[in-house]
This record gives sequence, structure tokens and C-alpha cells, in this order.
Amino acid sequence: MYAIVESGGRQYRAEEGHSFSVEKLPYEVGEQIELENVLLLANGEKVTVGQPTVAGASVKATVVEQYRGEKIFVWKYKPKKRYRRRQGHRQSYTRLRIDEIVAG
Repeated sequence: MYAIVESGGRQYRAEEGHSFSVEKLPYEVGEQIELENVLLLANGEKVTVGQPTVAGASVKATVVEQYRGEKIFVWKYKPKKRYRRRQGHRQSYTRLRIDEIVAG
């Protein structure tokens, strides 16, 4: 059984026991959260597609860690003008472990 959930404007495939990273959520490590934006539920051959979400369905997850991704560099450059700018960025992420998928 798996579900497609939305978090931070992105969609993720959630399966029990698996984990994935989403954009930073304001929860502490070890805290259990509930994701209610379930867009699709699949249980074997039975697939339920939401309009836009599946009514009564939710995904329970535990926050495993809060971490920051690798640094990326953004360059601005204009030729023949002596204009060069370098800026770094590190995105914050939250890793979630899926505990249970509740069908509505």
C-alpha cells in the first residue's frame, strides 16, 4: 500500500516503513505528525484518486532528523563590465519516516 502526499508544494510517494525528505517543517525530532493532503491511495489493484484530496485519508509520520543540504553556488556575471557576484545557499530539510497510512 502506498499514498501520494503533498508537502511544501511538492508530491511524494509514501510507503509504510520508508522515509523521504521534505522542505523544513516546524517540528522537533521524534515528534509524530499527520499529513492530511493525500492525493492518491493505492492498495494492490484498488486505486483511489482524490478530487483534489482523498476524503478522510491521512499519513502518520515521525520526524527523524532536521538537516541542511549541500551548499550550492549561484553566479551572476556580466561580460565586459567587471560585474561578478557569487552567492551560496543551503536548503533546510526534514526527514520523515512513514509509520502508518490511514485510508478514509
